[in-house]
Amino acid sequence: MIDDIQLQLRTVNVTRYVTPLREGGSLPAIAEADDGFLYALKFRGAGQGVKALIAELIGGELARILKLKIPELVFANLDAAFGRTEPDEEIQDLLKKSVGLNLALHYLSGATTYDPTVNTIDALTASKIVWLDCLLTNVDRTARNTNMLMWRNELWLIDHGASLYFHHSWQNWQEQSLRPFVQVKDHVLLPQASELEQVDAAFNLILTPERIRAVVNIIPEEWLRSEDSNDVTPEERRQVYFEFLTNRISHSGIFVKEAQHARQSLI
Repeated sequence: MIDDIQLQLRTVNVTRYVTPLREGGSLPAIAEADDGFLYALKFRGAGQGVKALIAELIGGELARILKLKIPELVFANLDAAFGRTEPDEEIQDLLKKSVGLNLALHYLSGATTYDPTVNTIDALTASKIVWLDCLLTNVDRTARNTNMLMWRNELWLIDHGASLYFHHSWQNWQEQSLRPFVQVKDHVLLPQASELEQVDAAFNLILTPERIRAVVNIIPEEWLRSEDSNDVTPEERRQVYFEFLTNRISHSGIFVKEAQHARQSLI
């Protein structure tokens, strides 16, 4: 049962860089930690920096509260000495920029990428995932890049780092919290998402302000320190995430109608 008051992630220390997961600017990697497990490690020194980690954390833990399957998220501490023997200069530079607290997902060994032409997802599960991605404004769950895995015959969600793009421009976050999510038209599961109204009613009961507060409270303070302004405190940033999400949930009919309209144009 989800604790409505306090959530907590484990913290591990990265002990071995194994291999990059794929090409690209963010260069996530498979790494081993001091608990003996392998993780998909997301670096604070990559692309969008800690904002991508915050989006990953919020998206992942909200998915978990909603009983969707997502690998365990952990804080991953990277020591300053870790990357000194790495021969690849680009990776070494990334490791140097990422000293401190990063984020990692438990690595699902043997998992395969979800393929909509091979795997069939039921309407209720599809609707749950579409609803969540509309809440999070997640632009990265398309047929080209599904960011879902099949593991042990079950669907697992990964990669929420492209969510909550309002935080790349803070000035109009109140307005953005009420906007429909027009990019839902490209969502890989939209054609199957026929149960959005049922999901909307259920998820509004689950995602209470107390649960949203519990999620945003686990964002590390160091990730919330403003990179572009000296007059915004970490707690003020934390409050913005809370208000953005609670406001968006309380007006979820806006993005549900947009998704239904986009779905009708597809079918």
